[in-house]
Amino acid sequence: MTLWERIARETTGEDYAAAYARRFVRMAERGQDVHGEAALVEALLAPPGRVLDAGCGTGRIAVRLHELGYAVVGTDVDASMLREARSAAPHLDWREADLATIDLGETFDLVLLAGNVIPLLEPATLTAAAERLAAHCVPGGLVVCGFGLDADHLPGDCPVTPLADVDEAFAEAGLEPQERLATWDRAPYDDGGYVVTVHRRSA
Repeated sequence: MTLWERIARETTGEDYAAAYARRFVRMAERGQDVHGEAALVEALLAPPGRVLDAGCGTGRIAVRLHELGYAVVGTDVDASMLREARSAAPHLDWREADLATIDLGETFDLVLLAGNVIPLLEPATLTAAAERLAAHCVPGGLVVCGFGLDADHLPGDCPVTPLADVDEAFAEAGLEPQERLATWDRAPYDDGGYVVTVHRRSA
């Protein structure tokens, strides 16, 4: 059982994947904007660019990116989350993969990691995951990550991954920092508990 699966079961129950999907459907029904991540992608890369939604979960973001005209592939280590994604959008490309070992044999203009994917990596796999993410990004392409930096912005007892550790692992993988934000709507980073990082793969 992965760190994510353990935390999801402890905080939400056995049917966590369906519950997670329902949560965003209900938010949208209440008129809340649930497409902030896709909006940032749109600001950084024009369609029909190729996007890898790494740690796609139930597919909310990948589906929206497809609607906007992007060529998108969604990957996740959690088969139950992917079942929800395939049920909601069977026409899209969903693949089960661990980000520390992923090898899709193709590259993308932008690699997206939303939903606390970084701190939910398995222990001691950040360096390997950074290398694999860079390997799936075209030279000059972007890797965009959003994640919590304190307990208030992380699920359950998920451990904090320090921002300095992410910067170091990404630098070793040839990913250069471009922008640091506090939210998906591009508010400047304020040293708070949530960060969105934009890195570019060196040419």
